[in-house]
Amino acid sequence: MPSDSQADRRRLQMADIARLAGVSVSTVSRALNGSPLVNDETKQRIGELARSLKYTINQSAKNLRLQRNQTIAVVVPYEAQSRQHISDPFFLSMVGSLADALTDRGYDMLLSRVDAEALDSVSSLYDSGRAIGIVLIGQWRHHDQLNALAARGVPVVVWGGQLPQQLYCTVGGDNLLGGRLATEHLLQEGRRRILFLGDAQLPEVALRLAGYRQALADAGVPYDESRVRKVPFEEHDAELAIARQVASAHEGRADFDAVFASSDLIAILVMRALRRRGLRVPEDVAVVGYDNVALAAYADPPLTTVHQPVSQAGVELVDALIHLMDGTPQLPRVMPVELVLRLSSVVDPVSA
Repeated sequence: MPSDSQADRRRLQMADIARLAGVSVSTVSRALNGSPLVNDETKQRIGELARSLKYTINQSAKNLRLQRNQTIAVVVPYEAQSRQHISDPFFLSMVGSLADALTDRGYDMLLSRVDAEALDSVSSLYDSGRAIGIVLIGQWRHHDQLNALAARGVPVVVWGGQLPQQLYCTVGGDNLLGGRLATEHLLQEGRRRILFLGDAQLPEVALRLAGYRQALADAGVPYDESRVRKVPFEEHDAELAIARQVASAHEGRADFDAVFASSDLIAILVMRALRRRGLRVPEDVAVVGYDNVALAAYADPPLTTVHQPVSQAGVELVDALIHLMDGTPQLPRVMPVELVLRLSSVVDPVSA
């Protein structure tokens, strides 16, 4: 709340604008609030005077006075067992991208978390009036719950992959293409025993796995289900799963020659586990990640990864949501991805 002195100063400034513009204080107030009762020429003149006097509108007070909410909820789901931290590099990048995009469009951001097993609980943010729209970072395993939200008319846009019979709008990278690019690169490097690490119950990861399988089939390499291992995104659980995976590897020897990890965090943990087993990256085992978080370039060795357009993702998610809130149905948006080559997958850096 502004102090009495701040309120007095604002009233004086408005009176000054009125005097200079030759209009009443009420006309100045209407003009600054965009009232159609004031013609465009007068609005422009008053606006210029306001800027010259460094007069600013208290947008929060204006919204409250007009009973207009400008808050968008950004929701990051978590699994109750692991409670994946919001400090995960990918989440941080996505939240930052959304914050910038919402600010640019004049919206406030409410950051919230929900249990991934109850994604439909996000509707309470909308039903209570705390938010006028919702951006959900991740589909997790409850496609049906998200369809139910869309069927109810809750304005929600989801960062994720496009699925059959989808009623809600998703924005996401081309996960199928990303899976193909990563696997094709490893095959071109002469790798044939490629592990896939990730939780394929998650739609985005399932699409990456489908791309992995397509690339193997195109190269005539048989698909081996034993080389697909479920690894969660949460760091502690991922470390345990990876440790079990490389436990059979002995000094300088493993039954796989490459790893395609469904996130950069998993890939970085894999490289650490391999070193502990005396295996060299990429000489013994090549490693490719996914997301291209900032940390990937500084890993040891720097990590080859599939770049997700996170900086543009915030813009696309917010744009789709605004259209939804305006009553315009939105089709899923699939954004391009690209492979970023670094030393974790290429033995001869000159050829990269």
